[in-house]
Amino acid sequence: MALDPEVFDTLIDTIRRFVSERLRPLEGEVEAADAIPAEVIDEMKALGLFGLSISEDYGGLGLTMLEECRVAIELGRTTPAFRSSFGTNVGIGSQGLVMAGTPEQKAQWLPRIASGEIVTSFALTEPDVGSDSGAVKTRAVKDGDVYRLTGTKRFITNADKAELFTVMARTGDEPGGRGVSAFLVPRDLPGVSIGEPEKKMGQKGARVADVVYDDTPVPAANRLGAEGEGFRIAMQVLDRGRLHISAVCVGVAERLIADCVAYASERKQFGKPIAEHQLIQAMLADSKTEALAAKALVLETAAAKDAGQNTTMEAAAAKYFASEMVGRVADRAVQIFGGAGYIADYGIERLYRDVRLFRIYEGTSQIQQLIIARETLKRGG
Repeated sequence: MALDPEVFDTLIDTIRRFVSERLRPLEGEVEAADAIPAEVIDEMKALGLFGLSISEDYGGLGLTMLEECRVAIELGRTTPAFRSSFGTNVGIGSQGLVMAGTPEQKAQWLPRIASGEIVTSFALTEPDVGSDSGAVKTRAVKDGDVYRLTGTKRFITNADKAELFTVMARTGDEPGGRGVSAFLVPRDLPGVSIGEPEKKMGQKGARVADVVYDDTPVPAANRLGAEGEGFRIAMQVLDRGRLHISAVCVGVAERLIADCVAYASERKQFGKPIAEHQLIQAMLADSKTEALAAKALVLETAAAKDAGQNTTMEAAAAKYFASEMVGRVADRAVQIFGGAGYIADYGIERLYRDVRLFRIYEGTSQIQQLIIARETLKRGG
């Protein structure tokens, strides 16, 4: 159920002010420290941001997909690391449980996920497994009432803070995704170890690390769905996550466009503000048009998903277009700012680096192209 319109408008207004007044002034600090201040995390918990997509029955806000996308757009107007700190709780780290969990599993974990008491992660990628996600090598071997889990997961968002991992592991000998199952794996089980956070191009403050499972005994009761259903669960989770990321891309683009307009209106060359030069206007026009198109696609697809329609193709198209779009907008922003866009003081070069990741995670642009083509052919046009 959607929130009452007045309640939702209040939520949006609160988040908008939180982003502009609290988060944006901290962007440089987060970049330098590669960490988000603990007090800010507490404020995010108090706002309910860790439980946006979790039902009110389990302590969350229970937003629809359309509402969640509108919130994600607002959160996109600051460094993506802030959203990433709770993004796994809202999306890929919790949605497998929401979609396929038993009542007992949901009661055990979802209230603490929604409150932010625990952080979740989604463990699919491996050293030799990326886009070919059905080829996971991590194995889970049944041993009485436990599965013995062995393998390494790579580039796992929030792994350094996570208390619960949704892990994809091979339980059968069938090739591809048919042999993959999903498991809820608490961090405190024997044999779980976390690597050092990776040094990254951008999105400082959002940590990723390896997670190693060494003969970890996972209770059979922690399996999500039946054996062999893990790949299907993962794909459903990613369909939803792609829409969320698309909305974030729109928010970042809108932030960049607003910054460009403000700078171009003040910066003077040849005796007038550069905003009056037509080639600058052309870059602003291209950026605005693409951002509007991406926003329309994201919100339309979110509404269709809420209506129960199959949006696999549309979600892939939204993610493909929005992530590529924000890369172009960021590139134009550096150009409009000129030398100022290349140095750290204005934050444009930081966002230029930050948005590059959007074309890679939740499925690369090339994987989105394959999904779009496959679904188009399947639908006959």
